[in-house]
Amino acid sequence: MPQVSAPSAGHLLQFIRQGRARTRRDLMELTGLARSTIAQRVDQLVSAGYVREGGVDVSTGGRRPNMLKIDEGSAVVLAAHVGATHGRVAVVDLAGRTLAESAGPVIVADGPAALVEWISACFQALLTEAGRSMGEVCGVGVGLPCPVDQRTGRVIPTPVVTGWPEYDVVSALGARFPGPVLVDNDANMMALGEFTAADPDCPALVLVKVGTGIGAGIVEGGRVLHGVGGAAGEIGHVRLRGYDDVACGCGSFGCLVAVASGAALGRELAAADPSVRDARDAADAADVVRLVAAGHPEAVRRTREAGRVLGEVLATVVSVVNPGVLIISGSLARTGDHLLGGIREVVYRAAQYRSTRGLHITEGRLGDRAGVVGAASMVADRVFSPDVVDARIANVTASDNA
Repeated sequence: MPQVSAPSAGHLLQFIRQGRARTRRDLMELTGLARSTIAQRVDQLVSAGYVREGGVDVSTGGRRPNMLKIDEGSAVVLAAHVGATHGRVAVVDLAGRTLAESAGPVIVADGPAALVEWISACFQALLTEAGRSMGEVCGVGVGLPCPVDQRTGRVIPTPVVTGWPEYDVVSALGARFPGPVLVDNDANMMALGEFTAADPDCPALVLVKVGTGIGAGIVEGGRVLHGVGGAAGEIGHVRLRGYDDVACGCGSFGCLVAVASGAALGRELAAADPSVRDARDAADAADVVRLVAAGHPEAVRRTREAGRVLGEVLATVVSVVNPGVLIISGSLARTGDHLLGGIREVVYRAAQYRSTRGLHITEGRLGDRAGVVGAASMVADRVFSPDVVDARIANVTASDNA
């Protein structure tokens, strides 16, 4: 039989981070390691800045043991979430607390170099605002409004980001900031963010972002499902029956995004009533939300119908994935039950009972912040992974012994 290696310091850190171990005694009971081994590895975690000891736990006899906690102040994560028209950036500590944050309009069509400049300038300003230094940055996470090849970190071309595949976003940000740079689709980042805020008994979650475009993120057991080519959750270009005359920016016809996105509804409403453009050339998702809130009958009708169209596709997603929660997010989710009502109506009718039993279809808990929370969580998971932790401890030990 192959030998199973003893848990390393990196593995012990996972127990502490997950809340399964609060003291050295807990680690001994979980792993079966000797007291001296636990002491050595905990000391390594403390010396490397991962863990601190403070406070005391309840005594079970004898001296009360010191509590082990993640040293959340030892480093920060830089997180950015970029949609087709808006971006949000944040500096987050290792406990997931936001230290500084800002948001503003972006124009993805201006190209990746301009976007990297915007993200970098925001990060620099927020680090200063938070009173943290570049040397405290342990990694960068960025969500983009397009699929990303997880093997290369390169953007997969779509109508929204034409020309991006030739630009190496990871290297561009990596040249400016320390630590790993992780890039993923914005819906994946949002789904991971909502997963961190979901009930602990929810092992699987699907988030659908409905804004200028439509995309989905799928998380199970804390891991994002990417698929072989990074296209998992790309439901926006599922073709619908009965819409063969509706052209999509991808060159096809009848795509979900061309029928039920905020941009599609905005175009339809502007064609029916030019006054909805609000003195601009085209209406968008924000106009739809504004009109629905004002009780505009046609906006309400079309939004409800978009919910039903989405429901037809999501009924299949629910049947395949069987999530505990289906979260509807993005700008069009701000129409509330006008969109969600149509989705619920169709999903609960069209999907089999075994797939919808216990399913909650709802708006997210984090709102516009889901993307940056997910980006920070993704980086923290990488920084705290056993292999990375053990490699850093080995480097620290080698430097101390040099």
